[in-house]
Amino acid sequence: MKPDSISSMFDHIAPKYDFLNRLLSLRRDVYWRREMVRALNLTDQAVVIDAACGTGDVMVEILRRKPDARVYGIDFSKKMLRLARPKINTFGPGPQTALLAADALHIPFAPGRADAVTIAFGIRNIKDRRKALECFRDALKPGGSLAVLELNTPSAPWLRSLYLLYFQKVLPGIGGFFSNNTDAYQYLPASVMNFPTPAGFAALMQNAGFRDVAWKSMSAGIATLYVGLK
Repeated sequence: MKPDSISSMFDHIAPKYDFLNRLLSLRRDVYWRREMVRALNLTDQAVVIDAACGTGDVMVEILRRKPDARVYGIDFSKKMLRLARPKINTFGPGPQTALLAADALHIPFAPGRADAVTIAFGIRNIKDRRKALECFRDALKPGGSLAVLELNTPSAPWLRSLYLLYFQKVLPGIGGFFSNNTDAYQYLPASVMNFPTPAGFAALMQNAGFRDVAWKSMSAGIATLYVGLK
């Protein structure tokens, strides 16, 4: 899908986005995000850019763990950003957070500013993933960390069959019913099926200039966490 189409799709499903994430993942998405933030080992005053921040769940988890961190969320869906603002405001006013309407391929920060960059369930929506990873690398300080959280399909044949039955047949119906946008929840499984294997994506990170790249499969391979250093 073209970027404008994806942005429009996320604007449309924004009101039900959090509810459906919890419902369709059986709340595992909360655990996955916590694992991602934990893996970064952030300092108390770390500067973090959360790309494709959506409704701000990763930002909230970072601030919950590190209240003095400076966290900047970027997303090209303005309706998602509007839903993120009340969550971020619960941590009080101050210069430590900002929400910006921006593209992950054009991060509006000076190079070498961030201690960490995060992106959860967003990299598969970017056609030029190599360029996105290079943009994340450029935004980081030397030694800074990138954490990518993304959905995958389980490798075990029996589990993969059950998962695909749910993912391709059940999930679009539930998602379409609550969001009134069946196309969005048909796009979701298609985008996951077309995402590289964990080894393939880790190689892409290495080719984009990251070192010590590692990945961790979670929930029987439904989600994968990737971490690398600039």
